[in-house]
Amino acid sequence: MNRVVITGAGTVNPLGADVPATFAAMQEGRCGIGPLDIADVDRLSIQIGGQVKDYDETTHFNRQQISLYDRFTQFTLLAAREAIGQSGLTFSGALADKSGVVLGTSGGGLNTQDENYRAVYEAGKNRVHPFIVPKLMNNAAASHVSMEWNLRGPSFTVATACASSNHAMGQAFNMVRCGMASVMVTGGSEAMLCFGGIKAWEGLRVMSRDACRPFSATRNGMVQGEGAGVFVFEDYAHAKARGAEILCEVVGFAMSSDASDIVMPSKQGAARAIAGAITDAKLPKDMVGYINAHGTGTAANDKTECAAVADVFGAHADNLMLSSTKSMHGHLIGGTGAVELLACIMALKDGIIAPTIGYEEPDPECALDVVPNVAREASVDVALSNAFAFGGLNAVLALRKH
Repeated sequence: MNRVVITGAGTVNPLGADVPATFAAMQEGRCGIGPLDIADVDRLSIQIGGQVKDYDETTHFNRQQISLYDRFTQFTLLAAREAIGQSGLTFSGALADKSGVVLGTSGGGLNTQDENYRAVYEAGKNRVHPFIVPKLMNNAAASHVSMEWNLRGPSFTVATACASSNHAMGQAFNMVRCGMASVMVTGGSEAMLCFGGIKAWEGLRVMSRDACRPFSATRNGMVQGEGAGVFVFEDYAHAKARGAEILCEVVGFAMSSDASDIVMPSKQGAARAIAGAITDAKLPKDMVGYINAHGTGTAANDKTECAAVADVFGAHADNLMLSSTKSMHGHLIGGTGAVELLACIMALKDGIIAPTIGYEEPDPECALDVVPNVAREASVDVALSNAFAFGGLNAVLALRKH
């Protein structure tokens, strides 16, 4: 089996338009959640979100491209440009044939759907743009990335709600590990902050009106966000032979299904995925120093996740640091695992642990070190990234310092 390393990272999210800006915001404990600037926001009861502000698509794409690229695709292409640029790779010949892209998203082109429902049902128009289907389809971002960088190997999209990105990156990891691909561009994106996207989530009654406060006794729900995270997963021997900078190593991945409830999480299902990733990595549990939690800020998730971590790690759970960056950028749904992987890379490479901001009061059912409010310097050798989705679908990645 091949070793797999990360040689490029890119992002667009509420904390920053690239990786350095995002790292800086995480280190400062900056909050990217604020009032939403969207059409008909006054008709929503939830009026906050982790929105990518000051974003002008016309500065990045021409009119023809904008007619094909939904907001989630635009974010993906910008993040991929940064990641592939950092990797230093160009794809041609045999390498192009052995390189692919697998991305996660939950809603796909939801802004495009929302705009066209308005056109047809509200404005009464009888015609829509001929490119609406290729613009809104969930695989649009993956397809455009493959075309832009000549990635002719395995390319597809994973849609498993809030675990989409982790599932996508897990598939990419296994493809490189087994030799199916030499390089995989992977991660995920979401752009769901439109009227219909928020109104749908309002119906679940799990949304906060003021802030995301994971693990705090005063929490009152999750906050939606948007953005993308994209990475270059590469065969270690290939990366070493060309002298590439290695950000960290991907060493394990596991998936599980709760098989119990469509919205309520299961401690046992989460624990199986966490334990499975460690087993797959062939590492002792006490090597894990940091976990980027799913940490949505809902009582159901936070208590279940902390219980699962305690069950898996036993006494070592007291030595772990576990934080939720959703407190800063919101819940990016299908793109959340990708942006949160950046916190794991920062912990491993730079020795800085992103905090859980907004933490006000301890919850006895979340009695772990959640790195409250302030980033921390700490040496970490192994980190986990958790993602637990509606439908009871769990995906956990394990990474190691290089």
